[in-house]
Amino acid sequence: MKKSDVLAHFNGVSKVAAALGISPGAVSQWPDEVPVLRQLQIQAITGGQLRASADALKFSQPSA
Repeated sequence: MKKSDVLAHFNGVSKVAAALGISPGAVSQWPDEVPVLRQLQIQAITGGQLRASADALKFSQPSA
């Protein structure tokens, strides 16, 4: 999941931060690829409109 896609979906850093319950500064520090746990959170709160990357989904699966 790309940071630019998240910012566009929520219309800015402040709205992303508010939706996630974090500071705008924390969002600003993200690299181009949103951190894995945040991807999963964003996918959940957007009802799948934004989808976590395959790597993030692997991370969320329990290991056998």
